[in-house]
Amino acid sequence: MNDLQIANSVTPLPIQQVAENIGINSDQLEFYGKYKAKLPLDLIREEKLEHSNLILVTAITPTPAGEGKTTVTIGLNDGLNRIGKSSIAVIREPSLGPVFGIKGGAAGGGWSQVIPMEDINLHFTGDFHAIEKANNLLSALIDNNIQSKTRNLGIDPRTVIWKRAMDMNDRALRNTVVGLGGKNGGIPRETGFNITAASEVMAILCMSKDLEDLKARFAKIYIGDRFDGSPVFASELNAQGAMATLMKEAIKPNLVQTLGHYPAIIHGGPFANIAQGTNSILATKMGLSLGDYVVTEAGFGSDLGAEKFFNIKSRAAGLSPKAVVLVATIRALKYHGGKPLKELTSEDVSALENGFPNLLRHVESIRSFGIPVVIAVNVFSSDSEEEKRRLLAYCQEIGVPASLSEGWAKGGEGCEDLGHLVVKAAESCEYRFSPTYSLEDSVLEKIKKVARTIYGASDAVLSQTAQTQLKKIEKLGMSNLPVCIAKTQKSLSDNEKLIGRPRDFVITIREFEIAAGAGFIIPIAGDILRMPGLPETPSAESVDIDSQGVISGLF
Repeated sequence: MNDLQIANSVTPLPIQQVAENIGINSDQLEFYGKYKAKLPLDLIREEKLEHSNLILVTAITPTPAGEGKTTVTIGLNDGLNRIGKSSIAVIREPSLGPVFGIKGGAAGGGWSQVIPMEDINLHFTGDFHAIEKANNLLSALIDNNIQSKTRNLGIDPRTVIWKRAMDMNDRALRNTVVGLGGKNGGIPRETGFNITAASEVMAILCMSKDLEDLKARFAKIYIGDRFDGSPVFASELNAQGAMATLMKEAIKPNLVQTLGHYPAIIHGGPFANIAQGTNSILATKMGLSLGDYVVTEAGFGSDLGAEKFFNIKSRAAGLSPKAVVLVATIRALKYHGGKPLKELTSEDVSALENGFPNLLRHVESIRSFGIPVVIAVNVFSSDSEEEKRRLLAYCQEIGVPASLSEGWAKGGEGCEDLGHLVVKAAESCEYRFSPTYSLEDSVLEKIKKVARTIYGASDAVLSQTAQTQLKKIEKLGMSNLPVCIAKTQKSLSDNEKLIGRPRDFVITIREFEIAAGAGFIIPIAGDILRMPGLPETPSAESVDIDSQGVISGLF
């Protein structure tokens, strides 16, 4: 069976029953049908956070199809519950961009999924729509003010950096012109769209601690400049109240269940290559308040998701993971060892060994934070016994505990051994994590430290455009913010063609974006884009629905 067929073969428990299993009364739930509910923020218990175990799942540099972090996250969560631990999976909401693009959905895979799978991968509880509307309301207010005769703030249309958002891969909207149509159309100017997962509104949702904090962060959004060069913020358009009102329900985390009928919280969905790549602080704290273990994931490889999880999210939230699970696959290691994508299902121990340096680089990066690491070998049916033996032996050689993760084929049962290793690692963790840089470091020094310590680069440099923009950031007094580097997920470097473990490379920052409301600066490396495009053959072409409303083609 494919993922959708597997998901539909299991009858979900009523969501109130799942909630009761973690001590939530049904009258505390806001129901979205039978199998989904929103959780009130007053369930968060700050005093319990230090006594729960936060487990971060990350990965080596992935192939274009991804390496199954969400599958491992859900399988590990169910495995921990099966060995007697009270564990809750806390993950991101899928974006329609990947769902209809190349990667497919983000509800896990095989027998390690969250359900109802179709709902989660499609409109779910409407959070993405609320984010999109709040984002685009600010856009409408900006353009309305530019053409106003009585309340004009003097915004220079050429400096407006705020873009509209849409949750779809649509390259035609990257660069647009708005305001055409003469007097009725407004003032023409160049602008564009970001995918919703890359919107600052998404980032703000995932960094906020409550509704008031959300509103305060909206007020801090930097829009652009006046003709006299002074900055303009969303507060000057009185935008924050209406934007927060649109987010009234979206700020609440969502409760669903795994195929093993264990609880899972899903909330927020920023990408890791162009945003911070992890679910909301609120959802993570909610999970830690309700369970003894929380298994969460951060997008793409550890050079992106895990780095930002530690240096941005954990720092802001006052959280520190007790263990990091590094997902590795034999197919990805063979790819990094030089084997073509189309041949990854055939046995090749030599190519596997040639890919080991990529795994080691990620281990070294995680160790720099001072947190124990466990390797999860996410098993595929094409993996040979010899390949599995060799990879596990290598993990032993570099001193990292490792286990086969067979959650795709066996659900939680296939991750019980991994669960025991994770418990042992968490119990051995005696320290809080060490950040890669200090907030007092200069912006360039922060970038250099991430580039050297996490990517393995020799240096980082700024383009002429980035140098000019950095002066603007310093003038705005934002140099003390953390950096959220936008970079390709396909390589440790900023060049997607440099697979494996590249050495002696330099990271080039092309330009900066400012996310003052979210509380970080976005240095953009290489050719990374904040509005992806569809592939030559989009996944959307396989999705269909019959006369009875039965969906097919989601994966």
